[in-house]
Amino acid sequence: MKMNTTPVIPPTRIAFVGGYEPRRCGIATFTHDICEAVAKTVPKAECIAGAVNDKADGYKYPPRVRFEILEKDLDSYRRAADFLNFNKTEILCLQHEFGIYGGAAGSHVLALLKEVRMPVVTTLHTVLQEPNPAQRKVMEELIMRSDRLVVMAHKGAEILRDTYGVTDSQVDVIPHGIPDIPFTDSEQSKAQFGLVGRKVLLTFGLLGPGKGIEYAIEALPEIVRHHPNVVYLVLGATHPHLVAREGESYRLGLERLAEDRGLKDHVIFYNRFVSLAELTEFIGATDIYLTPYLNEAQITSGTLAYVFGAGKAVVSTPYWHAQELLGEGRGMLVPFRDPHGIAKAVRQYFDDSTLLEQTQTVAYQLGRDMIWSAAAGKYLESFQRARAQRKAASRMALAERTLASSPYSLPPLRLDHIVRMSDGTGIFQHAIFNVPNFHEGYCTDDNARAFILCNLLEEPSLLDHLATGYLAFLAAAMNYHSGRFCNFMSHGRQWLEVAGSEDSHARALWALGVGARRTPNTGHRLLCVQLFEHGLPSVESFTSPRAWAFSLLGIHEYLGKFPNKTEAVATGEVLAEKLVKLWQNHATEDWPWFESSVTYDNARLCQALMMSGGRIHNPEALEIGLKSLRWLASIQKAQAGHFRPIGSNGFFVKDGARADFDQQPVEAQAMVSACLEAYRITHEPFWADEAKRAFEWFLGRNDLELPLYDSTTGGCGDGLHDDRVNANQGAESSLAFHLSHAEMSQAAHLISPSHHFSL
Repeated sequence: MKMNTTPVIPPTRIAFVGGYEPRRCGIATFTHDICEAVAKTVPKAECIAGAVNDKADGYKYPPRVRFEILEKDLDSYRRAADFLNFNKTEILCLQHEFGIYGGAAGSHVLALLKEVRMPVVTTLHTVLQEPNPAQRKVMEELIMRSDRLVVMAHKGAEILRDTYGVTDSQVDVIPHGIPDIPFTDSEQSKAQFGLVGRKVLLTFGLLGPGKGIEYAIEALPEIVRHHPNVVYLVLGATHPHLVAREGESYRLGLERLAEDRGLKDHVIFYNRFVSLAELTEFIGATDIYLTPYLNEAQITSGTLAYVFGAGKAVVSTPYWHAQELLGEGRGMLVPFRDPHGIAKAVRQYFDDSTLLEQTQTVAYQLGRDMIWSAAAGKYLESFQRARAQRKAASRMALAERTLASSPYSLPPLRLDHIVRMSDGTGIFQHAIFNVPNFHEGYCTDDNARAFILCNLLEEPSLLDHLATGYLAFLAAAMNYHSGRFCNFMSHGRQWLEVAGSEDSHARALWALGVGARRTPNTGHRLLCVQLFEHGLPSVESFTSPRAWAFSLLGIHEYLGKFPNKTEAVATGEVLAEKLVKLWQNHATEDWPWFESSVTYDNARLCQALMMSGGRIHNPEALEIGLKSLRWLASIQKAQAGHFRPIGSNGFFVKDGARADFDQQPVEAQAMVSACLEAYRITHEPFWADEAKRAFEWFLGRNDLELPLYDSTTGGCGDGLHDDRVNANQGAESSLAFHLSHAEMSQAAHLISPSHHFSL
């Protein structure tokens, strides 16, 4: 039989997307190294990189980086897809880790994958065996939109098969690449560090609590008793995200622990992010490498691969990558959080020099299959499989980019006006045009809304400096004797009442529930819990249906963090039953509503019952919530098809004429929230369309075809009159827009890719 000897032609335009050096994270280092390795293996290929930035000003990238993606900016992912398509890229190699992309569970990266027109090979740096719903949805679509999947351990392929139903034929197992470091005796490298005659233990990488270094330090006293010349070198800077959030508290805690255990002469902290050349020198001086990580579900460790491939003995906890790499005597595995186990394994190596040398030799020999040139060759094979599986589609023609096929674009996030309206006390109620109105002072209602916004933003740090002030305002508003919140405060910081309205109290509870569940700030969370629990008992005596609804929304959030809080559960059931009875007393076939009039924040009643019905498994409450919201949507849709909220100039009384003006931004915001919740529950495209319709009211799809949102200031007009937009940009209105924007952005991962409405 005649053999086909046609040579395989490698791709000539290859793009790598992920973090990229000089960004300091493992994904950035990996993307840089694999891109460079492939470029060296195929010198004629044009290898380019797209760098994902975790900060607005980016980094000073090398020429290899041809485009940048701002992590939280959804449109920048689409622009990246355009760049790749129009430059006729033949292969996209995507590095995936949930934490490096914006959106819920990193869903923004899907906007890139939906629009690229070349084969995609995705390297999965994390494969979760038990993903949450958002992570599962993102992973399933990532799998669907990738031609090949690369994992670095066989355990990853096993999880893909068992958890996500991926066939083995779609997966390539390619070990983490490593630099080609010479095999040397550690004594030759110790002199430059002043460690001659010392036995060196090493842990390196970005520091964080999950590294388990405290357990290695706890093991040292036992090791030192038998080998007094041991020194433990902890090499690497604290993870920059941890520094931004908590400072150096973790590292300082480790240093104090070492001092308390009498180890000051046996522990060295080298607080720097070292270059590859420097790292090579440190590895050369190492006798035993320690990876006391705390989480079993770690499928990849670049640091483990580097040191193992350099021919060093490793003592490690049995996370997945370590189990696979160090099994069958190639290293030593010890239990998690077990200082004695670490000490016993280290002593076993130091007590038996023959065992130590044998382990090092075997590791180095196996590592030759992991060096970057070998990894590059395997990636090129994966690229060829991807091209063979899918005949590369031509780039999308401009004629095909109709509105029906294009993703829905949100306006860029601009929080200037929220910042402008805030001071050290809180956020001002009102504005004269776009200038804060000091005369009207502050209110709990708006500070509650502002605090909710801080916790809904995909990048909370954008308003981090203001979130503390908004929460402090809520704390000051609480009267611990009465258990009630005040509402109005003068510019001179004087409360203008003993207790605020029921609605303002309930909005404060809502904000505190959101904070208790969502804030990453421990102090904020503790204060939210304290205030929520003080304010909760009052609401059962309230008579305002909106106050019931706002309280239910807060209870839903609070129970999302503390599901077994019996008082909150019981109060939620009481309030939900009150709304159900209100419906039963007023609703008819032609007036399926809770009251004899439709007034303000109307969709919140529906939303509260939907959420409560789902949480307490009350089908009647859920059905009422959906039925009433569907009717509300029908009466708030103009004949031309746009959203027309009930006007505040008279509202809508049963058997009477409805008021079409003045239309309020909070009505559009409430409708966006409620419809997105209905979509989460039912997955009916109708609700996604209704959310979009309500949001576009802010942007000019309304009765006057005038935008209320001012993209030049970041503020929103106070309402739509019959002849104009209210030019004042107060807190309630501006927050209504930004809260809606945040919810629409977060909903991106929920909308089915088969439905034409896609964020």
